[in-house]
Amino acid sequence: MSIKKYIPNFVTLLNLLSGSIAVVFAVHNNFIAASAFVFLGIFFDFFDGLLARKLKVQSALGVQLDSLADMVTSGLVPGIVMYKLIALSIGAPEIVTQKEWSSKFSFSDLHIEPITLIGLCITLASAYRLAKFNIDEDQQSYFKGLPTPANALLILSLPLIIEFHNNNLATHLILNEWFLIGLTLVSCYLLNSNIKLLALKFKNYGFLDNKFRYALIVSSILLMILFHFIAIPLIMLLYIVLSVLKSTTSK
Repeated sequence: MSIKKYIPNFVTLLNLLSGSIAVVFAVHNNFIAASAFVFLGIFFDFFDGLLARKLKVQSALGVQLDSLADMVTSGLVPGIVMYKLIALSIGAPEIVTQKEWSSKFSFSDLHIEPITLIGLCITLASAYRLAKFNIDEDQQSYFKGLPTPANALLILSLPLIIEFHNNNLATHLILNEWFLIGLTLVSCYLLNSNIKLLALKFKNYGFLDNKFRYALIVSSILLMILFHFIAIPLIMLLYIVLSVLKSTTSK
């Protein structure tokens, strides 16, 4: 039995492992480490499908496993991070007060502000998007709605901007609860919208056939060089704009 058919699934499990570690860090408010493991998971997510195609070992199991891994790395983690950011923006306390392990747990010890739970809508919308993707046979050359890894990058960029950019305006905006709630709703809509978005899959490398893809890649590199983590929301906006332009010009 050839071992090569297990290689893509192993890479997918590395994505799941990275996402699981990111969950632990996110729960403990270590957004930098959580972001690093999400980025690592998305890296594995890109290569598992590529390996499956190159090795010609695509399988129904691999498709399902990929979505399950994405659900954790690109669905659960950004939901937790948004929950935490909203809690931080309103000064909400930790979920449970510190207690001794030997003491009896009581629901009176829970401290959850209902408004913070809105952040978890990202996780729900991600699950719905991944389920739709698995049964949609049209999304071969494009994505219908924002892919969950792209959405995860958008959400994870927020704590990175706060941490690494000494920009009071950006920090004040990000830590505004209404901005975070609004972004959560926009994120949920984009994940499950019918907007046709570019897939970075090249059938050939000709410029005319891929001009929008090349424009996105080159612009993204330049934006990252100029603006670092602030570039990530700008790249997502550019991604949507270029995708809409491609969709309208190709009709």
